[in-house]
Amino acid sequence: MAMDPYEFLKISPNLDGSLTRHPNFPFVPATDTATVLLRDVPLDPSKGTFLRMFLPSSAATDTKLPVMIYFHGGGFVLFSAASLPYHESCDSIAKQLGIFVISVEYRLAPEHRLPAAYDDAVDALMWVREQARSGPSGCHTWLWQHANFSRCFLMGSSAGGNIVYHAGLRSLDMDLSPVQIKGLIMNEPYFGSVERTGSETRQADDRILPMPANDLMWSLALPLDADRDHEYCNPTKAAMDLHEAIGRLPKCLVRGYNGDPLVDKQKEFAEALRARGAEVAVRFSEGGFHAVELFMPEAAKALLQIISEFVQATM
Repeated sequence: MAMDPYEFLKISPNLDGSLTRHPNFPFVPATDTATVLLRDVPLDPSKGTFLRMFLPSSAATDTKLPVMIYFHGGGFVLFSAASLPYHESCDSIAKQLGIFVISVEYRLAPEHRLPAAYDDAVDALMWVREQARSGPSGCHTWLWQHANFSRCFLMGSSAGGNIVYHAGLRSLDMDLSPVQIKGLIMNEPYFGSVERTGSETRQADDRILPMPANDLMWSLALPLDADRDHEYCNPTKAAMDLHEAIGRLPKCLVRGYNGDPLVDKQKEFAEALRARGAEVAVRFSEGGFHAVELFMPEAAKALLQIISEFVQATM
């Protein structure tokens, strides 16, 4: 019997084109813990977007921390900055690495197809810029006390990694001063193409990201007239026209696992960046699977170590 991708993703289509989502994971409130202080702040109330800030409670009043602007995964269709696995990931980055994390609640497809998520990412960058420019009287107290605006990173997992790439490109022509983006961290970035890659073909029945579910998410996320060679999905095809821009990107980290059906496209993407002049650190591991760090503590620990090394290398 053929797999039902709607049932697999726990979504139901509505007559108006929206989805009813039945999430696997609970939403977590922004409640302080013994190790991390949390706040939700509005980004654009008209869009329902917000930012969840994670500040290590151990940070001294005058300590300036690197800033990480984070984008969750979910194929552009699922989850939230408040979803338990992504909330816990950001909590760990803040607590264990001493980083000020700002997790972005962006709009989901198909109610808001791409490039809506990229637009929300730019809104987040502009918000941080305006906070940095406003001084102590207008800036959120935490940011003014603890954010090192000259050491900002964009990080995303899966669809979030895709967002980081496109937000990074857009940021090249933006005046973000005094904010400086030092690096782009793309964990298992979510890309594809019309033609199946070898890893997609070999792992079509993957238990985490089977191809019918993958196909459905792209059909819901891309513009209505687009196929999967569109630049939002297949950056290696679009990269032919972006040589100059890609060469100006901040240092990039591309992280993946050979057990992920998307790994061939991720490796192709990393090589395309490098061929066009970007500085790229590539970290692919044997085994694993898509989003493994959300389910296996040892994988989460390894990812934290890679992030730490990358951030430290930009000192």
